Amino acid sequence: MHRLRVAIRVRLPDDRAAAGAGLTRRAMADVLVLGGTAWLGREVAMQSAQQGHAVTCLARGGNGRAPEEVEFISGDRSATDGYDAVRDRDWDEVVDVSWQPGLVRSAVAALGPRAAHWTYVSSCSVYADDATAGQDEGATLHAPLAAESASMQDYAGAKVRCERIVTEALGDRAALARAGLIGGPGDPSDRFGYWVARFAQAGEEPVLIPDNSDLPAQTIDVRDIASWIVRAPDRRVTGPVNLVGERLPLTTVLERAASVAGFSGPMVAVDPHWLLEQGVQPWAGPRSLPLWLPLPQYAGFGARDDARARHTGLTRRPLADTLADVLADERARGLDRERRAGLTRAEEKALLSRWADSKMS
Repeated sequence: MHRLRVAIRVRLPDDRAAAGAGLTRRAMADVLVLGGTAWLGREVAMQSAQQGHAVTCLARGGNGRAPEEVEFISGDRSATDGYDAVRDRDWDEVVDVSWQPGLVRSAVAALGPRAAHWTYVSSCSVYADDATAGQDEGATLHAPLAAESASMQDYAGAKVRCERIVTEALGDRAALARAGLIGGPGDPSDRFGYWVARFAQAGEEPVLIPDNSDLPAQTIDVRDIASWIVRAPDRRVTGPVNLVGERLPLTTVLERAASVAGFSGPMVAVDPHWLLEQGVQPWAGPRSLPLWLPLPQYAGFGARDDARARHTGLTRRPLADTLADVLADERARGLDRERRAGLTRAEEKALLSRWADSKMS
């Protein structure tokens, strides 16, 4: 059965608004989130419940807890009976965030026939060309992974394979939410929050930044991407959509982070080639500078076209609001805690000292 149970027709003032906002608004819908205990999935489940929908989360529960407002079903998707508790129900919406092709395949096989709409959370990492700015959803993709299970080295190809599994099984009932860099409170990757936390920690002391004035960055707040996902069935969204933040120079992002943090010290812009020579990693992980990527090979990574996302209802809060909320979260978690991404303050000071020595020699 592939129709929404309750639909109220809404007449919008013009064709463009109707196409962008969708013509159907649901009353209470049955929503299944495959996951719902970790960061983005939990936010989707919580917002969906706050919208008045009946939400069920199917997960092992090892990465956190589902929101109190939802029904939680403990289940292992890799087990033969992993979907038994939910396969005999009609679902107005199913949301899946997995990047393991085998799990995505088993989900659409068990639940697809009784799902009215399906949102698969993919990634802008599926695109093969990271050097060209302004590419839309029609850009060339990486080759799909052949295997049913993937490691992090296979992430891009695994997401491409998962997308194909979903679209081949569900056709025009499926939306592919290609997420860009996600930021916001509770970020388990520690990437976006590094900068506002470091500026707050440094106070009046110097902070090392990469000298990449032309590098673009797009960060979308986790709450904004979740809101789009929750409303995607109402808008009858299908196919791929780049869900990315506003395109800004990385230097602008850092300046705004410094302002929110009350930073009054100097920013020391360091040659990216020198940073690489010192073993500093771009983007993420230990001993890294988060959000920094080498140019020109990554000139398009943070510059994806967002027209379809905006046309299908994506709204984004101001960057300053996200930064303020992230700073509050970082303070609560500890500015000097061990992080998954970034330089320690000691590593940063040592690099600043070596950089200063190199300029004097």
